[in-house]
Amino acid sequence: ETRCPLSQATLESQLGDVRRIDLMELTLRPTTLEDLPILFEHQADPIGAKMAAFASRDWDAFVAHDAKLRDDRASIRRTVVVDGEVVGSIGCWGDDEREIGYWIGREHWGRGIATASVRAFIAEIPDRPLHAYVAEHNVASMKVVVANGFVQVGRHADEGVVHLDFRLDPGETPSIQ
Repeated sequence: ETRCPLSQATLESQLGDVRRIDLMELTLRPTTLEDLPILFEHQADPIGAKMAAFASRDWDAFVAHDAKLRDDRASIRRTVVVDGEVVGSIGCWGDDEREIGYWIGREHWGRGIATASVRAFIAEIPDRPLHAYVAEHNVASMKVVVANGFVQVGRHADEGVVHLDFRLDPGETPSIQ
């Protein structure tokens, strides 16, 4: 189990003339079979799937994919827990090229959870370079990877969707503050 070194991720938002600071306890822990129903629901959300340019899987395909990842020694998977609630997942995979991916349930968007999760995860994972592929229309996810030190290095089309290619090079690990 890995906790954000500060144990608290601080988010600030402007509400008129009042500044509000929200605190959350963010933990990344190994993904368990008990997490699967919640993670399945996240990926089954049609709005989230459209944003990620990812085709949702039915339950059987989801469980089969999970079993494949569990057997893959190169795969590292974590469940994102905020204030005791499972809110998403993050991981990396690949032998020759290490790729990072994450999924935060839509009901938790806009709170800085993805940014804090990526920051904590890449601090835990020494592999570099790390790659992230983001659908061109997913501006929020682009902001997440850029805020964590990834740099756009390319652009490609895949099955009618334009993806931007981002890379985090050796020596690049944003500090957690």
